[in-house]
Amino acid sequence: MRLNLTKGVTDISQQVYDLHMTIFMICVVIGVVVFGAMFISMYLHRKSRGAKPANFHESTKVEIVWTVIPFLILIGIAIPAAKTLIAMEDPSNPDVTVLVTGSQWKWHYKYMDNDVEYYSVLATQPEQIHNKFEKQQNYLLEVDRPLVIPTGQKVRFLITSDDVIHSWWMPAFAVKKDANPGFINEAWTRVNEPGIYRGQCAELCGKDHGFMPIVVIAKEPADYQNWVDEQAEIQRKAKEEEQKLLAMNMSMEELMENGQKVYQSTCAACHQGNGEGLPGIFPALKNSPVATGDVKHHIDVVVHGVSGTAMQAFGKQLSLKDLASVITYERNAWGNSTGETVQAKDVNAVIKGQ
Repeated sequence: MRLNLTKGVTDISQQVYDLHMTIFMICVVIGVVVFGAMFISMYLHRKSRGAKPANFHESTKVEIVWTVIPFLILIGIAIPAAKTLIAMEDPSNPDVTVLVTGSQWKWHYKYMDNDVEYYSVLATQPEQIHNKFEKQQNYLLEVDRPLVIPTGQKVRFLITSDDVIHSWWMPAFAVKKDANPGFINEAWTRVNEPGIYRGQCAELCGKDHGFMPIVVIAKEPADYQNWVDEQAEIQRKAKEEEQKLLAMNMSMEELMENGQKVYQSTCAACHQGNGEGLPGIFPALKNSPVATGDVKHHIDVVVHGVSGTAMQAFGKQLSLKDLASVITYERNAWGNSTGETVQAKDVNAVIKGQ
């Protein structure tokens, strides 16, 4: 039923569902007994039937009965609840460990057992959000790169945050853990069947809180291992390409073309497509002292972010090529026209503190 708790796809989620239904039925029985006694008493002992109210104040037996019975009920509820909670909080002996880091407004996944890590960002078309296109079935629940885990294996999640408090919530797994900056919370799951499962950030983390979905794909162990090997190879080649890029100089045209694409997908949500920002919320880049001033300071702001503001650190989110391109674009778009290009080696020097 749409109004009821879902059963989920893991043993723990099934335990949670069973516990929920057990306590629900206990509450139904209590409600029927208590309200039934009230309504029957009001009907049978109403004034129009000539009932005379009793005149007494205390009854030791009644006091004992209505203290002992609720106590026994609570003990009966506490035993299965404690077993379920203990099982939910036992991430020991995992087969796979994933570091989950929330940031405004995306998730970063790092596989601690493999050389694989990436960001997962909302993939819903902006035209759907602005009511220009028809909203699809998984509106605001689509990402560009979902988390992939194996079926039948225990997966531990280490959950933290880069900025504000987020909450990693996957209803089908019965997992909901806060991502607190400076702290690591643990959760785990073991998915029995392959499939695609969807969740979202369940903590009010800023103006785009609703644009922070979670998608998990559970694969058979063999398919999962093939995926891990493919991702590791892709990231290895990407690092090799970046090393080659350090010895090259990209043209202004190439930087501007790629920089515009990166800006529109990464920066325009806050600073707007015209670079004018949102007054009082996000600063303008058009004619700004950052985009037209010292180039090293500009690189530092984009790479490391600005503490205490919504400006994120993009050093780990974007490649050297994309960082160089978007910074060049910001310094030469909307009439800024500094005429300066930023190369991958310039960005790399700032990252390394040179």
